[in-house]
Amino acid sequence: MKHALARRTLLTAGATAAAAGIGWGAAGTAAADGRGRRPVAQEAVDAEVARLEPGLIELRRDIHQHPEAPGQEERTAGVVARELRAAGLAVATGVGGHGVVGVLRGARPGRTVAYRADMDAVPPGDIVGGGPAAAHLCGHDIHTTVAIGVAQVLARLRRHLSGTAVFLFQPAEEALAGARAMIDAGVLERTRVEEIHALHCGPFPVGRFAVTPGYGLPGQDRGEVTLSGPDAADAARRLATEIGALATVAPPQTPADLERMVADLQTPDGPLARFVAVRARAQDAKVSVSYRCWPEERYVEVREDIRRLAAAYGATGAAGVSFPDEPFPAMVCPEPDARALARHLSRTLGGDTVTELHAAIPFSGEDFALYLDRVPGTFTFLGVRAPGAPITACYPHYPDFAPDERAISLGVRAMAGWVARRTHGA
Repeated sequence: MKHALARRTLLTAGATAAAAGIGWGAAGTAAADGRGRRPVAQEAVDAEVARLEPGLIELRRDIHQHPEAPGQEERTAGVVARELRAAGLAVATGVGGHGVVGVLRGARPGRTVAYRADMDAVPPGDIVGGGPAAAHLCGHDIHTTVAIGVAQVLARLRRHLSGTAVFLFQPAEEALAGARAMIDAGVLERTRVEEIHALHCGPFPVGRFAVTPGYGLPGQDRGEVTLSGPDAADAARRLATEIGALATVAPPQTPADLERMVADLQTPDGPLARFVAVRARAQDAKVSVSYRCWPEERYVEVREDIRRLAAAYGATGAAGVSFPDEPFPAMVCPEPDARALARHLSRTLGGDTVTELHAAIPFSGEDFALYLDRVPGTFTFLGVRAPGAPITACYPHYPDFAPDERAISLGVRAMAGWVARRTHGA
């Protein structure tokens, strides 16, 4: 908790004014006087998932074949809204762009819990090696399908469901813009959610869930150094090299590098427990810098290192070195919530279902961080690696990304049971 409070002080933004005209009612929090009743049984969840699985696979394939870039998720949002309405949820569209909100009220009193899925595809420039068009190479089509499946399962079990489940289908995650837009639209206040949860496809065996207690994904900081003088362009190239040398970790270049990184993520006090990942590019007399670090308190240290290096080339003050008011925040998952989820998954799906990450992936970010800055929750990796598949087939943004579709029903089983348990208050 100490780390989470310190992290929130990094943020100066965070407007949460409700957008006018959004037509969903506040879900509210009913008094939890039904605690003596059991939560929705996992056996009931599993039975419904088995009935829905073929349709969910077809749904995912449909979404996959119609990728939409960040901010352009009109068709996907329409599919989501159609499926949620068919399941009996109250639905609002156009939230923070193409965002969709579905509200499912159980038959019994309880808590209000949100589940978030991102809908956009990877833009061409963010595909490893580049690509001709946006494509679902990050698993957002699976995320969206899993969330629809959770909503459908819990809607079928509504008479046993305590509390309210709120489903947030978010646009523009790849641009790190959609969460802010939905928050600024007032989605958390209007629905009064008490916590929020999400899954993300990850390079782990299908059937494995990787929880992230006290970890998550790094934020990102950017800066620009402007040099002057007759040799400014040459000096900028030298400075970019010096700033790049601040990095303690390099992006993986080979499948073996990826395998090693995934192993390091699961190693307590391993080589990724602390890191700085830096990209510095010189263009004419300017050096553009983008970097991630862990823990995020290191932003202060890295900014000072960049200012020190820039000063040696005569760049000082705001005109010489500029940074945004605040870095984009890291996503740090509360430890108690992640461990509670790990216990739930081990108990309901089997003890070999869960692995724990002891570090953050240095080269990825997530705007789910903005939700966790406001309410507690979990962010968990859903294993999508098929037996015998190369790691690039299960690592997001690679052009041969081909997740094992069995992960869909496993994700629905896990999250439907978990959300039902959390709305019940157990």
